[in-house]
Amino acid sequence: MDFEISERIQVVLEMINEFVDKELIPLEPEFLNHEFVEMLPVLQEKRQMVKKMELWAPNQPKELGGMGLDLVEHGLVSEALGRTPLGHYILGCQAPDAGNCEILHMHGTDEQKETYLKPLVEGKIRSCFCMTEVDMPGSNPVMLETTAVKDGSDYIINGHKWYSTAADGAKFAIVMAVTNPDAPSYLQASMIIVPTDTPGFNHVRNIPIMGHAGSDYASHGEILFQSCRVPQKNLLGNEGHGFVIAQERLGPGRIHHCMRWLGICKRAFDLMCKRANERKVLPDGRTLGTRQIVRSWIAESAARIQAARLMTLHAAWKIEKVGAKAARYDIAFIKFTVANTMLKVVDSALQVHGGLGMTDDTILSYFYRHERAARIYDGADEVHKMSVSKKILNAYREHGDFRF
Repeated sequence: MDFEISERIQVVLEMINEFVDKELIPLEPEFLNHEFVEMLPVLQEKRQMVKKMELWAPNQPKELGGMGLDLVEHGLVSEALGRTPLGHYILGCQAPDAGNCEILHMHGTDEQKETYLKPLVEGKIRSCFCMTEVDMPGSNPVMLETTAVKDGSDYIINGHKWYSTAADGAKFAIVMAVTNPDAPSYLQASMIIVPTDTPGFNHVRNIPIMGHAGSDYASHGEILFQSCRVPQKNLLGNEGHGFVIAQERLGPGRIHHCMRWLGICKRAFDLMCKRANERKVLPDGRTLGTRQIVRSWIAESAARIQAARLMTLHAAWKIEKVGAKAARYDIAFIKFTVANTMLKVVDSALQVHGGLGMTDDTILSYFYRHERAARIYDGADEVHKMSVSKKILNAYREHGDFRF
């Protein structure tokens, strides 16, 4: 793997880091003390600035109005943006819209692309993704109770979803529902586009996460489908291929998530080191940074971040070279490795800040609350560890070796 960053991407990263420092981080106190929906006017101003700087939609193809970055390049951008909770939204590459754009681009019809993809990439509308269910294990996407039954030229959808990120205010949802119950388990579900103003699409609530329900984009919705009727032309890709399409989406999506988590690591690490150098703990002026335990946390955090970063960039490079299927072990490795690295670094940074770290006077408490779910979303850590270890042991049993 060539670790050299092109001159173009170096310039892009410099521009983004400067923009994050000067335009976004100063907005965080308002973000922490107001509902997201209240901030939309000022956030829209920042989005317009980004478009004028030609930094909009870095991971989308140029023909759609994006920057056309490859997976490694966008990973580096995602890391820079991850330093603030506002970064990805302001540059138009936030989940779940980024993944939904990829699905529509790869599997959408011309009509679907014109109706949904074009305004989504332009940032004129938002979307959500409805897969996780209240009564089914989220780590097993083939276990779904939501059904889409054909009736004439329509599907009638019934089911109960939750953790549909950004459903509040979204114009449409991509819904995973069982259309072929008699097929093999991995070919039972399909993806269907459902406009959120369709009768029977019921946004029940924004789920309180660690005490905060959020609003608009910064929320996770609970959705109840009650005889929700949509035309069969809203099917995405082939019927029964919902799981296959979801796997295509999740591979690159995990790179985006992991690099965003590494951006959080960098921000927390910066705050920890600054605090260690400045916080006096003795009358003679000695600071936290003179304490052996604090120095140990800083050294361990730096090493963990570097290791996780190299692992993630290697996985992105491998996906680009040989595809997500061949890189499946690398994708599984980074999911639980980077999530745990982030949580450990944030925890150490919060500990160094003491009582200040528990307040919303820094961004650390927000990261601590909202990023704990990294070990659960997109498949719990334990599931990834069990799956990859099983494959490793099978490889040793059958071939006497495992090739990374």
